[in-house]
Amino acid sequence: MQITKQELRDFAAQIGVDLIGFAARDRFEGVPAEVNPFSIAPEAKTVIVMGKRITRGTLRGPEEGTNFGDYNLFGINWLDMDYVAEGCYNLVRYIEDRGWEAVPVFSNPSAVAGYGVPVRDGAPVPDVIPDFNYAAVACGLGVVGVNGLFLSKKYGPRQKLQMIITDAEFESDPLVTQTICDQCGSCQRGCPLGAISQETTIMDVCGLKMPVAKVDYSLCRMCKNGAMGNRVSDRGEPDRCAALCGRNCMIHLEEAGLIENTFENHFRRRKTWAIDVKGKNVEPQE
Repeated sequence: MQITKQELRDFAAQIGVDLIGFAARDRFEGVPAEVNPFSIAPEAKTVIVMGKRITRGTLRGPEEGTNFGDYNLFGINWLDMDYVAEGCYNLVRYIEDRGWEAVPVFSNPSAVAGYGVPVRDGAPVPDVIPDFNYAAVACGLGVVGVNGLFLSKKYGPRQKLQMIITDAEFESDPLVTQTICDQCGSCQRGCPLGAISQETTIMDVCGLKMPVAKVDYSLCRMCKNGAMGNRVSDRGEPDRCAALCGRNCMIHLEEAGLIENTFENHFRRRKTWAIDVKGKNVEPQE
């Protein structure tokens, strides 16, 4: 039974999915096998990236420096492992009920990949962990900012994403070419640990070029300004949405009108706080 993108989008909206985008196989040509979703499902035709927003109020505790646990639950653990996972699972069921195979893939940001041995000649080592930033851009959901965070055109840095690889064939969604990250530098200036370099490399997704700064994640792992540890591996990339760099990014995108989900009141209502690697209060750069 054929499925249209609109049917899948309508079902996703019914079950509370906030973001969904599609990328055909050709958008992943040249992506290394160890981060390429089609290494997991070689006969598949389409990658679908879906997700739910991190509510802005979830970031209020880190902004005030008064509550970090709620973000850890509603912004990371419960959101990703329960709410987004359930939506991903139900989309997979919807696709498979219509006769097409669908592989759910759990987001695992910068966890250590390739710890096994190849099962056959020419195969990558397990586990293959797809590059979610690349995939989300390829699916037309947004761009990667200079801070290295995926920024959707709806929510900026505020979302958790999962992936479906399917043998159902869908056309790719258009890439986002409008400005989201305007390289304002608020993430770099605001980091009290100096973890985000002024030096950038170019990330290229199907001809869409995005400057991305080098980030010292060893410093991010020591951040006491709202960064949370990787929920899978202590060697993986920390969650930085609630950190000062992520909050500064969100605030700028809202105030500059660069994202769609905006609010009646400004998020930052008083001078912000910052703590260095030794736990000492320092004066943050705005």
